[in-house]
Amino acid sequence: VQLVESGGGSVQTGGSLKLSCAVSGYTGSVCMGWFRQAPGKEREGVAVIGNSGTAVYADSVKGRFTISKDNAKDTLYLQMNSLKFEDTAMYYCAAKYSLTCTSLHKAFYNYWGQGTQVTVSS
Repeated sequence: VQLVESGGGSVQTGGSLKLSCAVSGYTGSVCMGWFRQAPGKEREGVAVIGNSGTAVYADSVKGRFTISKDNAKDTLYLQMNSLKFEDTAMYYCAAKYSLTCTSLHKAFYNYWGQGTQVTVSS
């Protein structure tokens, strides 16, 4: 499975960004998600989505971020609204072959993209 992120950038507090992740090389049920890692911190789960479209979000982003996927385009998205300074991080797309998709723990996922930087400033 190959994952290629895009859409990162710099934005002011309260602004919005939409990340994309092009997915290729997979067959079957895949659980996909977004993770982020700020300097000096552990990589943390942001949101994941399974084949059914059911999504799970970290408490810190609920109500602000929306994960979605376009199966026809083999693309995963993360719409980020009301961005805060603490959302600044490298954002990674991740995937794992699985029929269930509820885990926000990085150890569950074994395919990763190269990351895209999101910087939020006041």
